[in-house]
Amino acid sequence: MSKTIQLTADDGHVFNAYESGTGQDARAGLIILQEIFGVNHHIRSIADTFADEGFYTLAPALFDRAQAGVELDYSPGSAQIGRGYLSRIEPEAILKDIEASIQHARREAGFGKVGVVGYCLGGSYAWLSATRLKPDATVSYYGSKMLETSGENPVCPVMFHFGSQDGHIPIAGVEKFKQARPELPVFIYDAGHGFNCEERSSYSPAAAALAFSRTLAFLKVSLFA
Repeated sequence: MSKTIQLTADDGHVFNAYESGTGQDARAGLIILQEIFGVNHHIRSIADTFADEGFYTLAPALFDRAQAGVELDYSPGSAQIGRGYLSRIEPEAILKDIEASIQHARREAGFGKVGVVGYCLGGSYAWLSATRLKPDATVSYYGSKMLETSGENPVCPVMFHFGSQDGHIPIAGVEKFKQARPELPVFIYDAGHGFNCEERSSYSPAAAALAFSRTLAFLKVSLFA
């Protein structure tokens, strides 16, 4: 069961969120944070996949403050369009929308625990959610903001996935982050940026499958207990 619902942040901003699964049947809530391409087919399919695994999932439309209904494909130029929307939104406003999503999921999910999983742009905000909000676990796929905010301390368990061939995130920066935070699980795959997305040329089935199995096991331990 899936549909689009509306949520309200604490500053009064009303935004859309893709909802998959039902609170009464779920064992935990999970917020799926979009790439720079909006809440598109790929992000919705991720939300559906996790819903099938026992989560109540929400994918908030983080660009709604700039433009409602953003749903980009992976053709040349789409990322630049997405970055244009992003440039019009303050980071703290994005965190407000994520926090509103977490609180809604807490009310809906049967056991009250809520995690955050993000990809690319969302991967960065999964990390900032762990350090600035209060989720119960987060997973970041190829986000970059942790490289510049490695001194911030998460309030929950976190996990990271990166590609060694990522042209957007230098592997040297990832290794530096690992050295700075040896207590945090950081996995590096022989893959490029966006390796989890089957709609991108950088898709790596092997890396995506391994990262998903690690993510799912981590989330079930952190959120289902």
